[in-house]
Amino acid sequence: MQLNMLKAKIHRATVTHAELHYEGSIAIDGLLLDASGIREYEQIHAWNINNGKRFVTYALRAEEGSGIISVNGSAAHRAQPGDLVIIAAFVHLNEAEVEKFQPTLVYVDKDNRISHTNRSIPKQMAVA
Repeated sequence: MQLNMLKAKIHRATVTHAELHYEGSIAIDGLLLDASGIREYEQIHAWNINNGKRFVTYALRAEEGSGIISVNGSAAHRAQPGDLVIIAAFVHLNEAEVEKFQPTLVYVDKDNRISHTNRSIPKQMAVA
């Protein structure tokens, strides 16, 4: 059995550009791609925190250290500069691989600079 698991995410990145007439995709600062393990042209899911819109596209490499998160082509209808997005990639793993696997989680500040990374998401606790 193959399971579709979270491979990596870039959490709460700020959209810097929305280019309707640019060839489709999301251009992502190369440092964020490298830190997350997301490859150029890899399929990604994007979830807009501001408006709840979700879309699937692919990653393009933007200049390293630029902080660019540019939502391009038709996806530009789903995000505007200043919106916060979560960008995620998934991987198919068999059950044995899942036992040893942990995703790469990249957290950024308001300028899309890496604040920290993690390999797991803290367990959500009930509010007292």
